[in-house]
Amino acid sequence: MTETVLLVDNERDITFPLGRTLEREGYDVAWVGTGRDVFGVVDESDVDCVILDATLPDMDGQDVCRALRESGYDGAIMLVTDRATELDAVVGLDSGADDYVSHPYGLAELLARLRAVLRRTRANPPAHARSPHVLQVDVDGRRAFAGGTEIPVTNKEFGVLAVLAAHRDKVVSRDRLMNEVWDENWYGSTKTLDVTVGRLRTKLEAAGLPERIVAVRGVGFRLEQIRALA
Repeated sequence: MTETVLLVDNERDITFPLGRTLEREGYDVAWVGTGRDVFGVVDESDVDCVILDATLPDMDGQDVCRALRESGYDGAIMLVTDRATELDAVVGLDSGADDYVSHPYGLAELLARLRAVLRRTRANPPAHARSPHVLQVDVDGRRAFAGGTEIPVTNKEFGVLAVLAAHRDKVVSRDRLMNEVWDENWYGSTKTLDVTVGRLRTKLEAAGLPERIVAVRGVGFRLEQIRALA
């Protein structure tokens, strides 16, 4: 499957050579010039890696990175910047970036870094390659497991899963999930909940779990176990 890379930089003449190189390497490439445009692309497309300039006209790249993670995006993020101090790198990585690249960079090095972060963030093997396990939710450690194998989940994904697991087989309203996981003062789109649930569904299936998150139209979601046919 062809992997998609989203370039985020308002100076397209700078990113154009990188985009052409990525296309020659076999990647699908998308481009946006502002931080706000990132979220629409990520919500509507399967983006495997976001290569994000730290200095954008509307938002700081670190804020974009943090917001992507908060919204449930768990693909790779590479933060590109001319801020080369150790503190800047630490702040960038703590904001959710997988790698921090300083200007000027060589295309060969950036491609190698891209391959490395994609290796780390590729999806788990499909469900048919795994044996079913029991879902375990460690609320104190904020970790989820399929048997003894940890399921990689983001902070928001864990929050949604924990609420649903605490009310297993019962419908949890969208409002309750938004209030408990995001907070009652969240003013963003509730579509972020659908994106988070979608990623959780993929991860539960990939882990070979018999649990599924079912949407109850107009109400919310329910975590239930698939019943075997007699």
